[in-house]
Amino acid sequence: MDLSQLKNRDILVLGIQNWDEKLGSNPRNIAYEFAKDNRVLYIDMPLVRMKALRESNNPEVKEQLDVIRGKKDYLSKVDDNIWLLRPKVLNESINWIPNKALFDRFNKRNNKILAQEIQRSIDELGMKDVIMFYDNDLIRGFYLKEFLNIDLFVFYMRDFLAAMNWWKKHGARLEPELLTKADVIVANSEYYSRYCKRYNRNSHFVGQGCDIHHFNPENVKGLPKDISEIKAKDPQKPIIGYVGVIYSMRLDEKIILQIAKDRKDWNIVLVGPEDDLFQNSELHNMDNVHFLGFKDMSELPDYMSSFDVCINPQGLNPVTIGNYPLKIDEYLAMKKPVVATRTLAMKFFEEHCYLAEDGIDYIIKIEEALKYHTEEKGEAGAAFANSHTWENNVKAIYKAINLTFQKRDGIVMPKEKLVDPS
Repeated sequence: MDLSQLKNRDILVLGIQNWDEKLGSNPRNIAYEFAKDNRVLYIDMPLVRMKALRESNNPEVKEQLDVIRGKKDYLSKVDDNIWLLRPKVLNESINWIPNKALFDRFNKRNNKILAQEIQRSIDELGMKDVIMFYDNDLIRGFYLKEFLNIDLFVFYMRDFLAAMNWWKKHGARLEPELLTKADVIVANSEYYSRYCKRYNRNSHFVGQGCDIHHFNPENVKGLPKDISEIKAKDPQKPIIGYVGVIYSMRLDEKIILQIAKDRKDWNIVLVGPEDDLFQNSELHNMDNVHFLGFKDMSELPDYMSSFDVCINPQGLNPVTIGNYPLKIDEYLAMKKPVVATRTLAMKFFEEHCYLAEDGIDYIIKIEEALKYHTEEKGEAGAAFANSHTWENNVKAIYKAINLTFQKRDGIVMPKEKLVDPS
């Protein structure tokens, strides 16, 4: 049996992001891979009453309300082998409830209503022996394993939601129980797989799929105008660049400040939207620091191509420490030298990146990258990044699922064939 294959199964995908999410999402990409050989029912999270009242003019909310009112279909085919369920229910807004017992009571009610919608669609499609792939949510599907007749419950860990403001009020309490009752857990970073093993030994690191074909040196159209202006002032200054959201929850301002203050012979270029902390940072008063603002995705390869070194000065906190750094794949695909904060998740990239502990270490590693990066290293990094396809990601998920079935069914494989998804 090929453990990396799963065929002719019925799979539910509950995405924490709805199908029509404009920026794309992990569960949707995974659903497309599942659908190559299986039948998939993708389930949007139900609309909650508070959002319906507060955002009644939001096109997405209007669409959901039209489904609830019966003006639009709740079940539709969106692609080959993929059906979309937009639940015809309005869940109650309950996260504000301080009492744990009362919250659990209402959450169970919300889950039961959602489960009834899901079961109706399962029956309409004639699905059998269903595998449920549950994307990271700690609350809105907490009881679905109990309410649905499913064959396997797969929990997908890709963010530490229990540390985020909205989720931690009740999610931090519920997370251990949810992880414990999963039949198998698949995680997109080594940190998360180790974390999940505290509660469920059947936890596997499966890596991350990436859509990085866009990030290719051959796609570069030219030097952006604002970069040309920076280079024109001093062509000899290397450009040390970052692309992504410039949020204090994600980035360590102190690291950037130290680099900028200690190496005035370098230009620090930051491309992306800023939060309030960074908008008010003293970085804006420094001549060698350039905030270029939000850029369209189509322009990002041009900016990355202009950098002499790409950096990811990630701050270390419960939200970021385990995250799979998709940005690193994009940098490497552009064949650029990369310096990033050392984390357990970054150990996966250690052979192709320079990992730094603090601001001083960043300066040392950037100097090394400027001095020692070669075309050969760039090619190796790009090959590594381009191996992180959604196809390979889902093959690893299939291995974790198949190993779980084998263990449950009492099938013992020869040791050399028991392939861990990591």
